Amino acid sequence: MGGLLHKLRHPSRCYLVCATARTGSNLLTDGLHATRRAGRPKQFFLPKFEGEYAAGLELDAGADFSGYVRGVVRKTATSNEVFGFKIMGWYWEEFLTRLRGTQAFGGPESSESEILQEAFPRLQYVQVLRRNKLRQAISKAKAIQSGLWKVQEGNQALADPKFDADLIARCLQETLANELVWERFFQHNSIQPFVVEYEDLCRDFVGTIQSVLHFLKIRLPQGTRIAPPQTVRQTDSLSRDWEERYLALQPAAA
Repeated sequence: MGGLLHKLRHPSRCYLVCATARTGSNLLTDGLHATRRAGRPKQFFLPKFEGEYAAGLELDAGADFSGYVRGVVRKTATSNEVFGFKIMGWYWEEFLTRLRGTQAFGGPESSESEILQEAFPRLQYVQVLRRNKLRQAISKAKAIQSGLWKVQEGNQALADPKFDADLIARCLQETLANELVWERFFQHNSIQPFVVEYEDLCRDFVGTIQSVLHFLKIRLPQGTRIAPPQTVRQTDSLSRDWEERYLALQPAAA
């Protein structure tokens, strides 16, 4: 009976992790998921992942996107009625267009924030950033070359990354452009997100997870301990070497 009631329950609180690549968003969302009280903040609405999620949840993303949205919200919320999801800046505007296009969450006159609140009740925003943009770009360049986006047990690089100043520059431009997408959205809709910085997350993982839970007003059962991170930080001597080499070529990047 408990399982049936959970499937029928609609979340009373939702939150969105607003991210760009290589900001520690996996580190953050895995930590929140591990509490078992903060939903499963995955990229449910990244088109290339939707088929897999839809099949696992017995939904149809292609034929009925509004039904897929409602189904994901309903079926992946934790028992305390919290639903979380993550979206990267590069496909955020496409997602908004698809959401509005369903005409299920508001009319032509509805604002972006109104449509989002209708689709995701009591939606709150958590933005994850990285202070050092060059290191973020280097991390992305390494991941593109190696195919290793998340360092966990069982994950292996497909190739050895090689220093490529042009690739790093392109990744830096993409990082700034994707952050601008979020900045414009927040400003246009008068939204003040809760900001998590990668450097703070790495320095104090438990404290940062606790601060996000506090912002979301999520309480953990008494005695619950936040588990250590499962994702390994990827900054290493190679990253530092690339940083020095890039700055020697492009001093203005400092």
